[in-house]
Amino acid sequence: MLFQTPTQFAVLALLLLAGWFFGLASSSGGKKWKQRYRDEEAAHKAYRAEVAADLKARDERLREVEAERDRLAKERSTATATAATAATGAAAASSSGGGFFGWGGDNLSRIRGIDADLERALGQRGIKTYRAIEQLTEADERALEEDLRLRPGTIDAEHWREQAAMLREGRDDDHRSRWG
Repeated sequence: MLFQTPTQFAVLALLLLAGWFFGLASSSGGKKWKQRYRDEEAAHKAYRAEVAADLKARDERLREVEAERDRLAKERSTATATAATAATGAAAASSSGGGFFGWGGDNLSRIRGIDADLERALGQRGIKTYRAIEQLTEADERALEEDLRLRPGTIDAEHWREQAAMLREGRDDDHRSRWG
């Protein structure tokens, strides 16, 4: 038998009594905690709905801004393409050594201020020869600088047209001595 002495029975009775009091003390608080949990859950659900509405509004605004950006980029590229087409059309008409279907061109990276990336960007816009650079007007320069995101006045300040004329005429020594 587990309990044999009166002391053991007294301890058992005390433990049962303590458990009963503990159970009574905790039972009334259970309802309060359940209500608090439900309230907190409702508040969290409302917060999630508010955040979802905010995100939806931001997404709509982002779509509007992206559409505006695309529209402006299209307008800008159309204006730049018109200016570049006019410049390259005149240049292509008088260009020598253009190659079959307009392929081929001069090494524009020899001009101080034009690196390989810029030469590639110019080629994509149809400017592949020294003559094409020589024949750029001031309006074409401004449009090209804006399109290539160059500092305004860069083409004139770095004398691209003069350098192109020297290189086209074969005056490499003069070009090297002046712009090294």
